[in-house]
Amino acid sequence: MPAYWIAHVTIDDEAQYQHYIDLAPLAFRKYQAKFLARGENATSLEGETFVKHVVIEFPDYQTALACYHSEEYQLARQQRIDVAKAMITIVDGLA
Repeated sequence: MPAYWIAHVTIDDEAQYQHYIDLAPLAFRKYQAKFLARGENATSLEGETFVKHVVIEFPDYQTALACYHSEEYQLARQQRIDVAKAMITIVDGLA
């Protein structure tokens, strides 16, 4: 059953965030990620407001979790953590 990363991001420093953009695809390719939605054209109806929103499909929950904890993604995350605020959730898809 597929699983999904649902990510909400607000970037404070676009130039430094580019380092994350350069590194993160290494993990996404390795873990067979498929981007289903990505953009800023969104309406937040409840809760905290973020600027960018992303939905990424993975083959299954364990693969999605492994991607997040991978060395490749954690290196990218280190480039993001001080220049962007993010909320990332992993959720199972429906069978």
